[in-house]
Amino acid sequence: MPSCKVGRSLALAGIVLSMTATATLAQKKYDTGATDTEIRIGNIMPYSGPASSYAVIGKTEAAYFKMINEKGGINGRKINFISYDDGYSPPKTVEQARKLVESDEVLFILNPLGTPGNTAIQKYMNTKMVPQLFVSTGAAKWADPKNYPWTMGWQPSYQAEARIYAQYVMKNYPGKKVGVLFANDDFGKDYLIGLHDGFGDKVKDYIVSEVPYETSSPTVDSQIVQIKSANPDVFINIATPKFAAQAIKKVGEMGWKPVHIVTNVSASVGAVMKPAGYGNSQDVLSAAYMKDPKDPTWKNDSAMMEWSVFMDKYFPEGDKEDGGTVFGYGVAQGIVQVLKQCGDNLTRENIMKQAANLNMEIGIYLPGTKIRTSPTDFSPLDQLQMMRFKGESWELFGPLMSGEKES
Repeated sequence: MPSCKVGRSLALAGIVLSMTATATLAQKKYDTGATDTEIRIGNIMPYSGPASSYAVIGKTEAAYFKMINEKGGINGRKINFISYDDGYSPPKTVEQARKLVESDEVLFILNPLGTPGNTAIQKYMNTKMVPQLFVSTGAAKWADPKNYPWTMGWQPSYQAEARIYAQYVMKNYPGKKVGVLFANDDFGKDYLIGLHDGFGDKVKDYIVSEVPYETSSPTVDSQIVQIKSANPDVFINIATPKFAAQAIKKVGEMGWKPVHIVTNVSASVGAVMKPAGYGNSQDVLSAAYMKDPKDPTWKNDSAMMEWSVFMDKYFPEGDKEDGGTVFGYGVAQGIVQVLKQCGDNLTRENIMKQAANLNMEIGIYLPGTKIRTSPTDFSPLDQLQMMRFKGESWELFGPLMSGEKES
């Protein structure tokens, strides 16, 4: 009898041990790029080339992850952030994406910048089933979960933003003529689509000039002269920072006084308004979803004070007037939330599942701005507020608006 009890006890102990081992294994699931101690994240930025002013975004994210690692990482794992330069050249973007996925074996690629480059790698990333997450461009194509389930954007789409500008012009400057400068690539064309959507059947009544520029061009001075010759009352400046600054400066030098709207991606004080000259930048309009570091409204704001402390300690060489630092800080907070939600299930499938299950606010965004996603909604942000440049900073005005296309 005693031996029978012992046998049963041993068998029971074996079952318990087996169940415990199975439960432990079930708790931890990894794909390439994740271990008990590390999460490898890839990134592609234009550290050189015509869009190099955006490089500060990647540098801010690297600094943020350094801070996270010093605090113990995420669920005990340190982030290994591997960021490469593509010079804003799509062939180079493809090369760097392949290197990150196939050689560095990252878990996913975070916040790669630029519409042309991301377009070049989108099919590759989806074929490989590697997340192309929180893409740093507002092209509408990043919110297409049906056809590209491994790609997700972050910022409000260019089309949504452009629809807001069209709404603003029609409401405040009805019947006035509009001239448009736009980058002759997917970035610029997306804004044009949004403008046309926004003006609707009145688009031909409003837009009298649409002039493209190439990102390989040295300046846009001749394009500005061409647009002015059409005598528009409103000038919509759809350009990346270097060219947006050139356009603002040229408009000022010509003594031209249109209602001047610049896109959010080129609303940085440090990278655009200051180089263009504060005198030339007065009363330029744009729309925002992030808090402006130079806006005195946020002087005692707890989230912006936290950002400032972060900058002082982890990125002291960074320019606090450059909105790119706030952008990178927000994206980094977003991905940290995704990884926290993943727990010990660090598979690529679960990364996308958690990214498509966000409902949160990030303090450095404007009050009331929500970050929401779902399996059918890959647009985390879609609200903006109009703002006007005064002195050396932006002043917000009007309500928080959604630029989503009416169905």
